[in-house]
This record gives sequence, C-alpha cells and structure tokens, in this order.
Amino acid sequence: MEIWPAFMLLSKTRFWKQLGIWVIVQNYNSILTLSHLYRSSDALLVHENDAVHKICAKLMNIKQISFRDINQVLAHQLGSVFQPTYSGEGSFHYRRNPLGDLMENLVPHPEFKMLGVRNIPQMSENSLAYSTFTWAGLLKHLRQMLISNAKMEEGIDWQVRPPLSGLPTRGKMSLNKESHFNTSIANLVILRGKDVHSAELGAFKDPALYTSWLEPVHAFSVWKTQRAFSKYEKSAALVSNSQFLVKPLDTIVGKAWNMFASKAYIHQYTKFGIEEEDFLDSFTLLEQVIASYCNLGF
Repeated sequence: MEIWPAFMLLSKTRFWKQLGIWVIVQNYNSILTLSHLYRSSDALLVHENDAVHKICAKLMNIKQISFRDINQVLAHQLGSVFQPTYSGEGSFHYRRNPLGDLMENLVPHPEFKMLGVRNIPQMSENSLAYSTFTWAGLLKHLRQMLISNAKMEEGIDWQVRPPLSGLPTRGKMSLNKESHFNTSIANLVILRGKDVHSAELGAFKDPALYTSWLEPVHAFSVWKTQRAFSKYEKSAALVSNSQFLVKPLDTIVGKAWNMFASKAYIHQYTKFGIEEEDFLDSFTLLEQVIASYCNLGF
C-alpha cells in the first residue's frame, strides 16, 4: 500500500533526477504524512493504491493501467458514498450533511479514525451488459468482503467466519496470520437502485461483527435511494471503521523503522527542517493506532 504524501521534499525540476531516492523513502513519507493527518483530522478515508490497481486489472479488465484509470475507480468509490441518499426510511428529503452524518455513524471514538470503502458490483461495461444482480447476492458477498478484509469481490476468502459468541479472542488480531476475521467498530451500507427497500440487512447487525464496547444498534447504519448509481441497476457501498488497515500500516511502519535505525536518508529530511524527533513522534502515534485497532474488543 502507498499513502501519497501531502508535501514534496523535492522541487518539480529535480524530481526525475531524484526519483530513485523518492521511491526508497516512500515509507518515511507515509508515516510522516499519515501521523500529521491523524492528529489534524476527524477521520481518514483511506484508499490503498495496490488494491485500486488490482480492481483495474481484474474487475475492469484494463490491460495498460493509467493514472486516469485509477482515478476513475477512486471517483466511483467516492461517488457511491457521497451521491445523495434519503435522510431516513420513508423520507423524501435528501440528507444535507453527508460528511457530518458519516462522522456520526462511523467515528464514535477519536482514537479510531480509519475508514475504508468497498463497492459491489464493480466491472467493465462489457461485462455489465451480461450481468444481473439480486440484493441477497450482493449483500452476501459484501458482508464476506468485510469480515475477510477483501478489497474486491474476486478472491474473497469464504473460509473466514465470525467468531463464536462469547469467545474472548474475538477482537485480538494476529499480524502473522494470512487470513483473519476483520473486527469492526462501525459500518455504513449505502444501497442504490431498484427495489432497494426489499434488501435484507440483518446479517450486518450480527454482534459478532463488532467490538464489544459498541452495541450493533449504534454500530450499523444504512443509507438508501432508489436512484441507480452509474450504470448499475443495483449497487452497494460499504464504509467501514475496522481493522482493515492494520497489516499494511504495520508493514509500512516496520520498514520505516528499519531504515531509521540505520539513519538511512535522514539527511534528506533534516536539511529541510524535519528532525529525528519528528520521526519518533510519528512512529509513536502510528504504533499506538496499530495497537488500538489490534485490540478491538478488549
């Protein structure tokens, strides 16, 4: 996963000469940027570049993937969340403050700010012409994407199951295991399209999906509209505050730590006023974020 930095250490005219260094220090840039954003933001809606690239290749069937293709997938994901929806069941008024509603539904504690987006279906126009969907099928796949931490419909691990009720290890996450149940703090499902009011969402209200300190009635929300999104007759988006980012974030922090321990490329930062203490502050904050998400449910 890459998290693009909010600042550039190199001037535009020197960028291509220094591209090799830029790639090497991207983990530094990621931890510095993300820690700063975490301190100054109420929530972070995170997209993983590697996951978006796979969506382009495997779901959209794009052979030569460009930045435009990646941006179109990102725009689709954001549009599926922020296009208008009704403010409540049976309402004829669209919600006027979707960002505020998103915060209210998904960020119940200021220590947990990481939000991820999943969409279903997502495919090329050629494939869409020969496809039909049911709400039951879409939501079954979307729920399994959530609990198995799959970023797209292809390659879902159907072996992952919610833990049995009452087991104390429900929220504990092992970073060494390939597959793990993805515990959530809160989830928001957004449904758009035909017969949307017939969709059954009980499976997303299962207490086993959530941390023990928040009741499912407060942890799960749904937004709806009968207006179709893009060219999909039925579509669903899931915005989740969960453990989805723990493994990639732990990998980034680990690689950055290894470089920092040997003082590699630190001089590239100190000459621009970024001191070693800034790195240490970033490591401390992000390691606390990782630990907090790892221990959901305890």
